[in-house]
Amino acid sequence: MRTMRRTKTKRTKKRTGRRALLVSLAGLLLPAARGWGKKEQGAQAVIAGTVFRDTGFSLRGAEVTVRPAPEGRKRKEWKALSDARGEFAVRVPAGPASYNLVVSASGYRSQEKTLTLAGEERVEFSFQMEPK
Repeated sequence: MRTMRRTKTKRTKKRTGRRALLVSLAGLLLPAARGWGKKEQGAQAVIAGTVFRDTGFSLRGAEVTVRPAPEGRKRKEWKALSDARGEFAVRVPAGPASYNLVVSASGYRSQEKTLTLAGEERVEFSFQMEPK
């Protein structure tokens, strides 16, 4: 009885070569992809809160601006928009600093609050916007 031995065809050789190439590329790119889009950042504080309408419902699309207080060091300004639940969050550098928090929305009077951060912490605020 004659036994037939299976030989690799060009097609299976191509598949095997492609698989090896993909596996090696994935091994090279995966560590780089894990850090993709991440910036090396130091300690941060979080300023978060919720914006409500005068009726008590959440206010979507309110613009929240965080500015360094006038007596503070010159730093950049951070902006965020409230989401569908009226919530917002802004990350600022940790450390002792004072900030002015301004919330404005179309058809509503803007509001401003001052806050002082001591370090790496989370501060929560709520705003109830009044119509113009």
